[in-house]
Amino acid sequence: MEAHGLRPDTDLGQHFLIDENLVDLSLREAGVGPRDVVLEVGAGAGVLTAALARAAGTVHAVELDRRLEPLLAEVLGDAPGVHVHWGDAMRLPLEDLDPAPTLLVANLPYNIATPLMAESTWRLPALRGWCVMVQREVADRWTAAPGDPLYGAPSVLIQLACEPTFRRNVGREVFAPRPRVDSALVAFRRRGPGAPAGVRACVRTAFAQRRKTIVNTLGAAGGDRAAVAAALTALGHPVTARPEHLSPTDHLALARALEWPHPAS
Repeated sequence: MEAHGLRPDTDLGQHFLIDENLVDLSLREAGVGPRDVVLEVGAGAGVLTAALARAAGTVHAVELDRRLEPLLAEVLGDAPGVHVHWGDAMRLPLEDLDPAPTLLVANLPYNIATPLMAESTWRLPALRGWCVMVQREVADRWTAAPGDPLYGAPSVLIQLACEPTFRRNVGREVFAPRPRVDSALVAFRRRGPGAPAGVRACVRTAFAQRRKTIVNTLGAAGGDRAAVAAALTALGHPVTARPEHLSPTDHLALARALEWPHPAS
């Protein structure tokens, strides 16, 4: 980067992974093979991208910062099967990537990690696994169990589609520049389809005011309080249950019972 006169833009969440051991670990835990199509979001200086290019059949590398174009071109050279997509990953039509990604392996920019991870479970149904570097607290939220203060809508939506298979806490010294927060490398494998739109809306509405009961929160959003209470009772929960009391599968069953976002009237 110095040779190209570049400095990381921390406003874009640019903390580049420089530890090749962690790069290799990411590929191993993701199970990257020559038949895989890997999506990497936040290609940065291309350290992980180059490793993915050697291991996978195809790599879709997404990068927002066009300043990095000459650096990526130098690092990747004429590596076959690598497609660099310039733009915001949250706005690019990732569903249209051809061939469709089977794995997501990335050092995710902190500011988009949770929405990207959650949305990838339903936007990219061909994904069978994920291995991503994220802020440690974000990893805690994704894997939090019911009753945990960190358990929320992202926990539910991600866990409906994925189960964690690996986690390692990572020190700040493996990044350039060093971030001000700790990180974790986490891997997941798919265990079900991504949550449909109605379920996502119900879960997010339920957690919008997490200190209130689900009956009151969904009722205030247009749901029939009696129907919500009946659905909770059928799931074995009291009518005073709050959203953090329900497991991901209970949230799924609740949304389906209510036919959210068209609650029974």
